[in-house]
Amino acid sequence: GNGDNLNLLLTEEEMYSLMETFQQCKIIPETCLTQDNFLHYKHLVHRRHFERPMSEEQEERAALQFSALDPDKKGHVEWPDFLSHESIVLLQKLRPQNSLLRLLTAKERERARAAFLPLNQDSQGLISEGECRKAQHTWFRKHQKEAPSCNVSISHVGPMSESSPASSGSSRSQEKTLLGTEQEEPRPVDWPTFLKENVIYILAARPNSAAIHLKPLA
Repeated sequence: GNGDNLNLLLTEEEMYSLMETFQQCKIIPETCLTQDNFLHYKHLVHRRHFERPMSEEQEERAALQFSALDPDKKGHVEWPDFLSHESIVLLQKLRPQNSLLRLLTAKERERARAAFLPLNQDSQGLISEGECRKAQHTWFRKHQKEAPSCNVSISHVGPMSESSPASSGSSRSQEKTLLGTEQEEPRPVDWPTFLKENVIYILAARPNSAAIHLKPLA
């Protein structure tokens, strides 16, 4: 019911500061955003927070966010989807994850579990951080047509085969370690962590999730 979404709501101040950020970044409310608009916005926000430009990886991630929000490849993101996405990004900063976990329905938990299991190949209950990140972008796509759950594992065949040890992916990551980049060792992700890291995206991908609730009154 509606009550579940109440703690998803940004307070008035939070909403106000989000709108102020939009204004400062020249985002016009109620209009569609092209990828350029979206990336420009992400760059500005990043620079304000960290006082340095985005790294290439962060830029790639922003581009991925954009394509997740534009599943039909129209080349733009609708305003409510953008607003919903940004509200969620903000909530992620402001709310403890546990309060967000409580918002998940049993069905959403099952879907997350179904996404986790095929990734968990060594059955140690751990998956790689990369797989976890990949999953974050699949929630939006799955919603296009509510598929029966048997399809979940099928949709993972692509990304999974890429990560099989023989594929180029692993040699790439070895090169990385040889180059001694300062990247931390990829940490393995267990089920509770997977759920925590995906919760915000699962909530965001609900059909008209926060968009309606977070729509400011004019």
